[in-house]
Amino acid sequence: MKKLMTLTLIGLICSLGTVAADDQWHTIFDGKSLKNWDGNPKFWSVQDGAITGTTTKDNATNGNTFIIWKGGTTANFELVLDFKIQGGNSGIQYRSFKKGGKNDGWRIGGYQGDFEAGDRYSGICYGEGFRGILSDRGFKTTLTMVDGKLQKKAEKFGDSKEIGKAVKKGDWNNYKIVANGFHFEHYINGVKTMELIDNDEKTRRADGLLALQLHAGPPMVVQFKNIKMRVLK
Repeated sequence: MKKLMTLTLIGLICSLGTVAADDQWHTIFDGKSLKNWDGNPKFWSVQDGAITGTTTKDNATNGNTFIIWKGGTTANFELVLDFKIQGGNSGIQYRSFKKGGKNDGWRIGGYQGDFEAGDRYSGICYGEGFRGILSDRGFKTTLTMVDGKLQKKAEKFGDSKEIGKAVKKGDWNNYKIVANGFHFEHYINGVKTMELIDNDEKTRRADGLLALQLHAGPPMVVQFKNIKMRVLK
C-alpha cells in the first residue's frame, strides 16, 4: 500500500507540473476548459466558469454518466469545490473505478459524496455500484465484514433534517471531502454531514479515480467550480 500511495502522489504532482509540499492546494479545473477532464461531450461543457452537466428530454442519458479527472488519482486527500444543482441527483466520485462490461466508457463506481435537488441525500456517502449507502447523513458509520456479511455500526451525531438545512437549494454550495486512510468525512457549507470508517478489508479502496456525476432520469443541470485538492500524508 505504501508503494501505491507513493506512486499516486508522484502521479498527482507530475500531472500538475510542479513539485510541492504534500499540504499544498492544487487547482484541478482551470475555469475555462475541460483540460484533464473526460466526459461525454453530449452532456458536459464549460458554462459560466463551471463544469456543467446537462440533460434534457431530447438529450437524456441512458444510465448515470460521469466526467473523469485525468490528471491523477485520489488516495489520501482533501477536496473542496462549489456545486449547484437544478433538478435530479449528482455526486463526487473518489477512490473510484471504471465499471466493466460493455458501456460508453464513462461509467464509474466507488465512494461518492452525494448531493441532490431534494431533501434526503445531500452529504451522505454512497457506494456507486459499491455496496449502496455506506453512511447516512448525521451518522458516523463503521463498516466491518463478519462471516461474509457486511455489518454497519451507525452512531448518530446529528439530525439529518437539521444538517440538510445547510444546503442552499438552487444556489452555489461548498462541498468538502476528507479521505485519510479509511476514515472519510463530508462537509457541506462547513457543516459535517457524515463520517465513515471502512474496515471492510475485502472491498474497501485505498486509491482510485475522481469523477463528477450526471444522474439518469428527469432533465437536470449540475455545475462544479473552484475545484481544489491537496494530498495528505
